[in-house]
Amino acid sequence: MKKLFLLSLFICIIFYSCQQINQMSNFLKCEFRIGSVQNTHLAGINVQEIRSISDLNLIDAGRLTAAYAQGSLPLTMTLNIDAKNPNNNQAAMNRMEWILMIEGKELVTGVLNDKVSLSPNGGTSTIPLSIQADLKKIMSNNSTQENINLGLGLIDNGNKPSKKLSLKIKPSIMIGNLNIPYPGYITVGTNFGSAN
Repeated sequence: MKKLFLLSLFICIIFYSCQQINQMSNFLKCEFRIGSVQNTHLAGINVQEIRSISDLNLIDAGRLTAAYAQGSLPLTMTLNIDAKNPNNNQAAMNRMEWILMIEGKELVTGVLNDKVSLSPNGGTSTIPLSIQADLKKIMSNNSTQENINLGLGLIDNGNKPSKKLSLKIKPSIMIGNLNIPYPGYITVGTNFGSAN
């Protein structure tokens, strides 16, 4: 009886592991894009609707300049990744490392530790990423004006991301206590595309 139980347990573990691997494989065949940008703040100023420094009022322009003069230009925003599953089976991942790029330069890295599942046959999901970066420290070779304009130019009309933005993602699955990452990064732009 004990042997039968252990054999059944082993079969369940193998089945569960194969199911996880298949869901991850399907996730890698999904299509991704940076869908929208929300809650964008530069040095604590809401710049969601601001496209250039000339759109700022005098007080906010002064606050940005003062923050920069004090040695930082903090940027916070929520970047929403749209994911679409064209597969006939469910797609899923347990964890995702990401790198946000601006004009091809690495801005900030992070990890999303939330499971994401996508229903088959066109199932979609939005994956929000909380971004926090200091533009002055990261883009230290840029002038004050360039960094401020960069921070203000990340959003196009309708909360759409600027074409300057791209993302590299590395999803992974958990099998037991073992994290198994995709061997490379998937590049995500502002239009739907897949890893393959």
